[in-house]
Amino acid sequence: MSNAYLIGHLTVKDAAKWAEYRSRVPATLEPWGAELVFRGNRLTILAGEHPHPDVVVIRFPNQKAINGWHASAAYQALIPLRQQAADVVLLAYEE
Repeated sequence: MSNAYLIGHLTVKDAAKWAEYRSRVPATLEPWGAELVFRGNRLTILAGEHPHPDVVVIRFPNQKAINGWHASAAYQALIPLRQQAADVVLLAYEE
């Protein structure tokens, strides 16, 4: 079975709120067997246009786990904080 990946492209609007959000997300991931692959800042755009300077990649065991995590009460409770903290685009990919 292949892994599934959640990729978030983001622009932080409020650093303090973003730090709080980031500190609370890991507890929501654990029940779904997810792990942070990397978090980084854009170095350059090599082709096309992309508005967000930051990225996060999280590995899940499968798409069902991504959907379950995103719909979970634990993560849904964090969405208002996320929306205050950053502009975020979340995408799911299968390996």
